Amino acid sequence: MKVRIVTLGCKLNFAESSALMNELIRRGYERAKQGEQADIVIVNTCTVTDTADQKDRQAIHRVRRENPNAKIVVTGCYARLHPREIADMVEVDRVAKKREDVFQPAYSKDDRTRCFLKVQDGCNYFCTYCAIPYARGRSRNPSIRSVCEQAMTALNEGAKEIVLTGVNIGDFGRTTGERFIDLLQALDTLPYDDTYRLRIGSVEPNLLSYEIIDLVAQSKHIAPHFHIPLQSGSDEVLRIMNRHYDTALFRERVAYIRKVLPYAFIGVDCMVGVRGETTERWEQYVEFIQSLQVSQLHVFTYSERAGTRMLTMDLPVIPMTERHRRSQVLHGISEDKLQAFYALCSDMPQTVLWEGKNDHGVMYGFSENYIRHSRPFDKNRINTFEQISAQCK
Repeated sequence: MKVRIVTLGCKLNFAESSALMNELIRRGYERAKQGEQADIVIVNTCTVTDTADQKDRQAIHRVRRENPNAKIVVTGCYARLHPREIADMVEVDRVAKKREDVFQPAYSKDDRTRCFLKVQDGCNYFCTYCAIPYARGRSRNPSIRSVCEQAMTALNEGAKEIVLTGVNIGDFGRTTGERFIDLLQALDTLPYDDTYRLRIGSVEPNLLSYEIIDLVAQSKHIAPHFHIPLQSGSDEVLRIMNRHYDTALFRERVAYIRKVLPYAFIGVDCMVGVRGETTERWEQYVEFIQSLQVSQLHVFTYSERAGTRMLTMDLPVIPMTERHRRSQVLHGISEDKLQAFYALCSDMPQTVLWEGKNDHGVMYGFSENYIRHSRPFDKNRINTFEQISAQCK
């Protein structure tokens, strides 16, 4: 039987979809080729926002149109939180809603250039706006030894870059008593040649220690690339959100990264329009963001998630039109910061890992500090590193 998996959402979902497909192939199923009718289509869903839910439903409708005779199975976070809503869709044959309470290892191997390696799952933070802990469960992780074994397998299969992914990867060690920095040190000293790169996924600012930043600065393999969730630049809103830090701590982390790694890429998650984000607090937020020397903002518009604590709090509700306006303000700030970062790095040598090509015969790749470059397509350069000094693109 031919199987296709459609994946939505984060890198963690892509790693898990890849692991699922590999297991299905091991059991005798066959991957459906591009454009080929599948007998079974699995839709791996996301539920981080209501927009994500909408995209899930659209994907399910599209899958049924493209595969009219297939069995459609829906899994993932949306399926775990809203199984009845999905089961009521006429296109769906089965909802796989069970949440695993033990760690399930996974890594993506469909793209041999980069590998998304799952090192942690679940979250114990229970931010008041977030439904993911209810979908993913408590924080858990495998041993450092098992992660290193998977990393070595990925490298031996041809991956050149390994991206560490999870729900809250800085919380690594809840299950095994180990530490996230211990994991990074082990991955940085794998018994492999020097032609591999490690990239750290999103790490909470309170878990991004100076020790970790120093390790990145000294490492041969860990890319100078940080993805740090901020979510708000107002301390009052951070308390409402039940975040585990304040703006002073966040500023200190960014300043220290810039001190020891002046050219590091710093991406920041920003949420706008949460309940309680008054005009005064929003203005504090904008002022704080503008004062930070970061590289790019990843902006999310707040949407109400059923079952979250924020819905029970007596707070002012921001109209949707104002939420979108605030989102556009941060998008504008983000573009300015990205162009400033490109200008900062424009004359420095960069090592690019070349990937595939687009429809116009152009291939792309990313430098160690996550600057995208392009060049005319050359199949011999795919999955190879090249040091360049060209302008950023």
